[in-house]
Order: sequence, then structure tokens, then C-alpha cells
Amino acid sequence: MIEKIAKLIDVKSIVTLILTVVFAVLSVTGRLSAEQLQTAFTTVLAFYFGTQSRKKEGENHD
Repeated sequence: MIEKIAKLIDVKSIVTLILTVVFAVLSVTGRLSAEQLQTAFTTVLAFYFGTQSRKKEGENHD
């Protein structure tokens, strides 16, 4: 369990979480439209999960 938590605390994860919070705040305060939020959030999540998927594929081939 501690290993999983440690894996979550890397630079990409921290950046993703910070961006999620920033976009959520901007959206709630009305400074960001829903369409802009969706585009940015989808891009960030696709990048994050894409890199996680590649990392797992690399581990499986070793």
C-alpha cells in the first residue's frame, strides 16, 4: 500500500493534481468556460494516463 502511495507522489502526478485544482477553481469562479475546461482537462489526463500505460508496457517487456 505504501509503495502505491509513493508511486503517486511523482512530478507528473503532482502537476496533474495541481492543474486539476486550478482548472476546477477557474471553472467555478466563471473565468473558464466548460468547453475550455474539458479540452484542457482531457489533454492533461490523456498525457498522464498515456505515460502511465507506456511505463507499464515497458515493465511487462523486461
